[in-house]
Amino acid sequence: MSTSTIARPASAARTLIPTGVGFADGEYKPVEQLTVSVLDYGFTRSDVTYDVVHVWDGRFFRLEHHLDRFQASMAALRMTIPYDRDAIRAILMECVRRTGLRQSYVAMLCTRGWPPAGVRDLRQCANRFAAYALPFIWIASPEKQQSGLSAVIASRPRIAPESVDPTIKNYHWLDMERSLFEAYDVGADTVILPSLDGVVTEGPGFNVFAVRDGTVITPDSGVLEGITRQTVIDICRRNGIAVEVRRMPLAELRDADEIFLTSTAGGVMPVTQLDGRIYGNGAPGATTTRIRDLYWTWHREEAETTAVVYDD
Repeated sequence: MSTSTIARPASAARTLIPTGVGFADGEYKPVEQLTVSVLDYGFTRSDVTYDVVHVWDGRFFRLEHHLDRFQASMAALRMTIPYDRDAIRAILMECVRRTGLRQSYVAMLCTRGWPPAGVRDLRQCANRFAAYALPFIWIASPEKQQSGLSAVIASRPRIAPESVDPTIKNYHWLDMERSLFEAYDVGADTVILPSLDGVVTEGPGFNVFAVRDGTVITPDSGVLEGITRQTVIDICRRNGIAVEVRRMPLAELRDADEIFLTSTAGGVMPVTQLDGRIYGNGAPGATTTRIRDLYWTWHREEAETTAVVYDD
């Protein structure tokens, strides 16, 4: 599909909608008007993939990385949409522009759709694309990040990657949602899920890192290959910080000097309490703090960002 009609309609500057703007079926609309049919397999079967990128100070951060992953996820699920990469990028840009937001949480998603009446053949579903931009969402507020999060290790294992591939961003969250209640029940902020064989995987919307003797460690499998996760790996490699991507037994996480989490909706988030144990005397550690500072510094680098063109 041509991007010219998607990127910038011919109309003059319009009233901004800072609460959020969505796109579906070729139209932009207030985000609360976006809907998903109860017949859509994205709703009835969680047959959907999505991606989330953020805008900070009016610039998308690592947008092309997110587009790479979204297109790879659709291909893996055998989904197709009538928008090429340039059109998707332009739609995301336009959603943000219509909000006027300089800090924004921006999502793109593709659902399976549904087949004709009386048919159950997945190949006959018309896949459906939607996108939206909202005010920026923090998994953990900046104030909470200053003191550090509290977490627990779940008793329930993460869905095995042999069953649901976590590298395809998806809404199979029931194992994580139920585990969150374990955290809430003991007054913790969040939860980290183990694998069936007792190694660290991930948590609800974030990757997990440990720091031991100055080396940064993150799991190598059974997790979403997060863009913020990769950003941290890149930061470490470019700044002489030792980093290892490998299996991480639960005992190694518990014995870490520092723990932090990463997510597009939050960045680098220190954990200062795990299963009741206090880390770093209850304050973010030096390595975590350095990486966090570098992460936000990268948001000012042109090579890592894409500017949004606003009406003003």
